[in-house]
Amino acid sequence: MFFTYLRRELRRRRKAALVVASGLALGIALVIVVSSVSAGMGRAQDEVLQSLYGLGTDMTVTKAAAPAGSDAQRPRFRFDAQDDGSGGEQSSDRVMVRGFQTLAGATVGKVDAQSGVADAVGGLSLQVVKVSGAFTRGRFEQGEGGGGQGFGRGGAEPSPQGRVEGGGADFDVNNYSVYGTDVTKPALGPLTSSKITSGRTFTRGETDAKVAVADAAYAKEKKLKAGSTVTIKGSAFKVVGIATADSGDAAANLYVPLKQAQTLAGAKDKVTTIYVKATDSQRIGSVKSEIQKDVPGTTVTTSADLAGTVSGSLSTASSLAASVGKWLSIVVLAAAFLVAGLLTSSAVSRRVREFGTLKALGWRSGRVTRQVVGEAVVNGLVGGALGIALGLAGAYAVTAVSPTLQAQLGGAGGGGSGGFGGGPGREAAGRTLDVALTAPVSLTTIALAVALAVTGGLIAGAFGGWRASRLRPADALRRVE
Repeated sequence: MFFTYLRRELRRRRKAALVVASGLALGIALVIVVSSVSAGMGRAQDEVLQSLYGLGTDMTVTKAAAPAGSDAQRPRFRFDAQDDGSGGEQSSDRVMVRGFQTLAGATVGKVDAQSGVADAVGGLSLQVVKVSGAFTRGRFEQGEGGGGQGFGRGGAEPSPQGRVEGGGADFDVNNYSVYGTDVTKPALGPLTSSKITSGRTFTRGETDAKVAVADAAYAKEKKLKAGSTVTIKGSAFKVVGIATADSGDAAANLYVPLKQAQTLAGAKDKVTTIYVKATDSQRIGSVKSEIQKDVPGTTVTTSADLAGTVSGSLSTASSLAASVGKWLSIVVLAAAFLVAGLLTSSAVSRRVREFGTLKALGWRSGRVTRQVVGEAVVNGLVGGALGIALGLAGAYAVTAVSPTLQAQLGGAGGGGSGGFGGGPGREAAGRTLDVALTAPVSLTTIALAVALAVTGGLIAGAFGGWRASRLRPADALRRVE
């Protein structure tokens, strides 16, 4: 009887049911779109952070750089003219630790042993400055303008300040970055944010081999390919592969085995950055605190710390989705629930004669109320189905259009004394990445939409049921009169 009466009433009152369902559908669709766009924002931020950290890294451990202007951070070059005044080609390489003070290699094992750490790997970030040219009857000496902190990432070639005494000079400055990676643990570190597009990556047995992987942009600039040879501080390295960054710039121009990088820099058993993967994302905060306690003097930077330094349209859109979008969804849903309740209550008022007659025939108030609530829940489910369809269409439209957002990396904050993040991340400060926005819809979002549909139906049913419960058989007789 319940379902028979329900089916008949819903068919007879299709327009009213459609109005209630449409209101709920709009609110639910907005929730789906906002939730999916917010998820897309989170995915875009993860993509930006992976370009700094490398895939799978939850945090980095570094040590603050030496004070700016110290001799340790200032490369010096000295070239003397030939005695016969004819000059001659001369060159000098300087390999410097980039961005941070070094940590003992044993620190990697100490961090790896901390509770909650799944794996840890060390890396050494270097900057190579090669000055070459011909000098006649004079001496060139680089001044203070050529500090190691002044060289950018990605193969930029600034002109260091210097002077030529008593003669002429024609010289070139080649400035590039080198990253020493632990080839025995390829799953962690900044190289994981690039994809090998030519040749191969390192093998686990190449811990001390003179091989290199070149970033695609740098390889194009220097006309390198798999099989080419590059010379770093007099040592020849065979390029075994070309890596293309998944997003933005690569962490370094050249990647070499960690031991080779340590040899080039004269930093035996030293690292600049320790990349850490936690056993559980929920434990990142506690792992960070434990590392800071057990490894004093270091800066531990998590993905959450880096996320706070991302600005630009991505950050603005993310903030809008999290604040305005969330509250707009709440307001629209509340309005939809209220309108659905009022419309259901009004519909019951127009059915006074019908319900009064049913009570006169022996229907109890509870049975009438259940009938009204049942109709409202069905309306809510219909609204939920429409809302899910509209929400999926909206999310698909966002993904199809894929608007491009910009993420500005760096700025204020980020990582305390260590500056912006760990390792290569610090040198990324100030660069901009373009990220395509998507709107993925998860099963959790769909489940939330169904729950909201049922909730809306129950709220509407509560309004209608309350109104129906107040009806008396006499109301039907007065309506007939």
